Amino acid sequence: MGLFDRIRRVVSANLNDLVNKAEDPEKMLDQAVLEMQEDLVQLRQGVAQTIAAQKRTEKQYNDAQNEINKWQRNAQLALQKGDENLARQALERKKTYTETGTALKASLDQQNTQVETLKRNLIQLESKISEAKTKKEMLKARITTAKAQEQLQGMVSGMNTSSAMSAFERMEEKVLIQEARAQSAGELAGADLETQFARLESGSDVDDELAALKAQMLPPATPTNQGQLPPSSPTTAPKPTQPVDTDLEALKKELDKL
Repeated sequence: MGLFDRIRRVVSANLNDLVNKAEDPEKMLDQAVLEMQEDLVQLRQGVAQTIAAQKRTEKQYNDAQNEINKWQRNAQLALQKGDENLARQALERKKTYTETGTALKASLDQQNTQVETLKRNLIQLESKISEAKTKKEMLKARITTAKAQEQLQGMVSGMNTSSAMSAFERMEEKVLIQEARAQSAGELAGADLETQFARLESGSDVDDELAALKAQMLPPATPTNQGQLPPSSPTTAPKPTQPVDTDLEALKKELDKL
């Protein structure tokens, strides 16, 4: 392979790559439809020109037919008048118009065929343009959807999902810790209330027991029908401390310690 061939291929490859990168699908679709519409305009102009030529040929053919009929009548009239030479001239003129009419008829048939073909092509092109417009809108919608999906995918891939999820996990852990603290505080508050009520209940039992002991320690009541005891002499020795009083003092000290 020669050097110039390699250079040509490299240049062609680079140009093709640039063209592919520069092609915008939406713009290319619009351009394609625009070119088809331009072709449609040209085809319509061509059909119009062909139909105009057909009309001219048809008029010329009809004129030739009229001339043929006219010179046929002239020849008949000349024969009726006995002028055979004039009749011959009329027939010569008829022959000329007949030849012209034959040529015009061939051209007219050809033009009719061309007009019918152009009309069919025109209808087909109009149908293709309508189909192309519909397909263009569909493709544009797909392009828009694809771009949106690509953009969304880029946003999703660009997001730091792991850090976001770890942040949620940390916040959830903090909420759990806060809830545990609130529950513990409630339990401690309830425990304090129970302790206070338990102390009140235990204190009430001790008071009841103390009252019962006091009732037991009181001396029996003196009967009303008995006489009074003689007064003691002033020289009587002081009464010693009873063991009950000692026990009572001990109980009071224990209650104070509680």
